[in-house]
Amino acid sequence: MAAGLPIHIKRLGLIDYQACYQAMQNFTQARHSDTDDEIWLVQHPPVFTQGLNGDTKNLLDLLQRPANIPLIQTDRGGQITYHGPGQWIVYPLLNLKRRQLGVKALVHLLEQTGIQLLADFGITATARADAPGLYVAGQKIASLGLKVKRQCSYHGLALNVAMDLSPFQWITPCGLTGMQMTQVSNHLPNFDTSHDSEQLGEALLSHLIAALHAHGASSL
Repeated sequence: MAAGLPIHIKRLGLIDYQACYQAMQNFTQARHSDTDDEIWLVQHPPVFTQGLNGDTKNLLDLLQRPANIPLIQTDRGGQITYHGPGQWIVYPLLNLKRRQLGVKALVHLLEQTGIQLLADFGITATARADAPGLYVAGQKIASLGLKVKRQCSYHGLALNVAMDLSPFQWITPCGLTGMQMTQVSNHLPNFDTSHDSEQLGEALLSHLIAALHAHGASSL
C-alpha cells in the first residue's frame, strides 16, 4: 500500500525560518487523507530554534548573540539548535499512517539517509540511541527533530555542510554538554562551496526519496 506513493519535492532555497515553520504547520493542518506527501529542501538565515523540551540552561551566552539572530520557540522535540546559510535541511511532510511508518522508524530512516549520503563523500558518520542526529568522530554534523500531528510529520534533518559554526558556541547544541559541531567541508579539503554544496543537497533529497520508496516496498 505504501509503495509508489507520490512525493512532491519543493526546493525553497533560503527561506525565513518563521515563515517556513508556519507553512509546515498550515500544510499539516489543512491536509487530508489523500493529500500527497512533500519533502522541502531549504536553508535558513541565521536563527536559533528551541524544541518543546528546551531547557534555559542550554542557552549559555545566547543573550550576547547579535540582535539579528532571533530565538524561536517551536513545537518539535529536542533542545536548542542553530540554523544558518550553508546548512541543508530536509523537511519530510509525510502521512505516517498511510506510509506505515512509525516515528522511531522515521528517525532511523532519516539518520540512515544521512549516513549513506556522507559515505558517498567518504565521511563515516554514526547515530546515537540516546541523542538523535549524526556524529563524525564524536562531533555532531547533523541535528534531527520532528513533530507528529494528526499522524503526519514535519520538521526534519539539518546537515551542516559549509557554514559559520561559531553561533553554536553560544548554546549547548541539542542539550549535549561539551558537544563540538562539525560540517562536511571540514572533512573534505577540496570542497567547493558553490558547486559541491548544491550537489550534496540534491544527493540528500535523492537518498531520502530512495529510502522512503524502499520502506514502502518492504512494508507490502
